Amino acid sequence: MLVEYEDISGDGIPSYVDKINPYLLNAGNTVVTSRAKPLCEVPKIIMGNQAMDGGNLIIEAEDYTDFISREPLAVRYIKKYMMGYEFINNKPRYCLWLKDCPPSELRKMPLVIERVNIVRKMRASSTDAGARRLSETPTLFRESRNPDKFVAIPIVSGERRRYIPIGYLNSDTIVGNKLFIIENATLYHFGVLTSNVHMAWVRVVCGRLKSDYTYSKDIVYNNFPWPDATNEQKTMIEKLAQAVLDARALFPDSSLADLYDPLTMPPELLKSHRALDAAVMKLYGFSVKDTSEASCVAALMERYQKLVVKK
Repeated sequence: MLVEYEDISGDGIPSYVDKINPYLLNAGNTVVTSRAKPLCEVPKIIMGNQAMDGGNLIIEAEDYTDFISREPLAVRYIKKYMMGYEFINNKPRYCLWLKDCPPSELRKMPLVIERVNIVRKMRASSTDAGARRLSETPTLFRESRNPDKFVAIPIVSGERRRYIPIGYLNSDTIVGNKLFIIENATLYHFGVLTSNVHMAWVRVVCGRLKSDYTYSKDIVYNNFPWPDATNEQKTMIEKLAQAVLDARALFPDSSLADLYDPLTMPPELLKSHRALDAAVMKLYGFSVKDTSEASCVAALMERYQKLVVKK
């Protein structure tokens, strides 16, 4: 049977295979199952914050100027807010982040009080017991995750992109529940995650929303078989990962959607990614020239199975 896979270095090659496993690979019948914690020693991944607010803690871009003109004291309690769409497309959106707002300050902001009261009523009338409990803290999102610096991964990303747009954010931004947070992620972690090896793994084991990639912490991230890397190798990956970020920074007016569209991806960014890809492939012992995406994932599956057995 002839099955065509895209070569991991970017060239399509046809392959004759003897069998097809559940992931359409010429490999063993390993099935990746849900895992609550990472298989390897890497930072934990968590979901962003769910507002459960009926939209009342969110301030849309078109309403922002009017809102702060009418409620100027609220400015210090407003942060940028991003779901996956805003992150990828660099679209402005805001939210009321009242975690550290004292009652005396809150009382001085009637428009904020009005929104908070709507949140309280909405939650209190919910059929969900958890939502009703949250009515006791109507100023807060369901979670209060706002780390100083973290890697953000969008849950849904278009299949046309060779690389899922992944990037760093900081405490100035509140992320919603369509982004994953990896706190304490180093440039090494960012580099491996944004490499074609990890993307090959994603394309095979992730879920799909229509045809778009749906990234999963319990299936994709927690099961990813990371390479064994020396400190020297990690330093090399970090330098190449920084080069990717530097290449992005050359285009400050471009969104991640612009930068990672196959038709508009800048040559400088593509070059930096390919250098990073080659280095990560070498960490796994893969031939940069001869490794197809299918054989890459088959080898990752084999490594995954060995790690599972050790656990």
